[in-house]
Amino acid sequence: MVADVGPVHDLLTAAARADGVAPLGEQAVAVIGREGVREFTVSSGDTVVGYANVTPAREGEPAMIELAVHPEHRRRGHGKRLLTTTLEHVPDSRRVWAHGNLPAAQALAASLGLTARRELLQLRRPLAGSELPSLTVPDDLVLRTYAGPSDDAEILRVNNVAFEWHPEQGGWSSDEITARTGADWFDPAGLFLVFDASDPHTLLGFHWTKVHPAEGDTPALGEVYIVGVDATAQGRGLGRLLTLAGLHHLQQRGLAEVELYVEGDNKAALNTYAKLGFTQFAIDVAYG
Repeated sequence: MVADVGPVHDLLTAAARADGVAPLGEQAVAVIGREGVREFTVSSGDTVVGYANVTPAREGEPAMIELAVHPEHRRRGHGKRLLTTTLEHVPDSRRVWAHGNLPAAQALAASLGLTARRELLQLRRPLAGSELPSLTVPDDLVLRTYAGPSDDAEILRVNNVAFEWHPEQGGWSSDEITARTGADWFDPAGLFLVFDASDPHTLLGFHWTKVHPAEGDTPALGEVYIVGVDATAQGRGLGRLLTLAGLHHLQQRGLAEVELYVEGDNKAALNTYAKLGFTQFAIDVAYG
């Protein structure tokens, strides 16, 4: 456990600015310094120049390692030493994320005999000056926004059914929902829920949107954060309906562009998003 999280966050901020991509995912950042988290650091004098943490393996899924090296301290072997140490402490099933799959990350993976095992694509599409397909809700469905904590149990249920297979998104507890509804970025008007008109208490699917605020010269960016559909409701076009509802919402908020993340082998989702005008912007790769 890292006692002082400040230097770690400073390192991550510097790496993101230098690389144009955040070195750690949202889940990995959320647990920095938390009790019980496996964390590793490399220091130069009193300065933390490298950081890694491990998301534990769960049934059927490997442990996930994420790491970063301060841009001012690269090309000195810190990354290889940090990753080698982390791998030694996670000897069994594991994967190492390379967000952006930058050349240095590819070279580090190759030097340790790691190969690409999973791809996560970042897709984007413009909203400003771009016409969206019209949003039409069928008569047998009810589409509404988040009404408060009374919706949380159904969101959690659908999330864990829809993402049972997913290493990061699956297996949530109520804490994950509460953390997000309590976050500064949360907007209840941007969380869309769809129900069958004959059963308005059983959630069929949801779309959680997110807005990343402007920072310096970088404009605000919308995100299709999570789209989850109950397995029993597949084939009804709910994924497209929910995605489109969120896109209209983000466009109405004045966002110029929107991003989303999707597994590289999720052909159905990729097809849906392509039809909605999304194209590939970046790629994250898990090596193992």
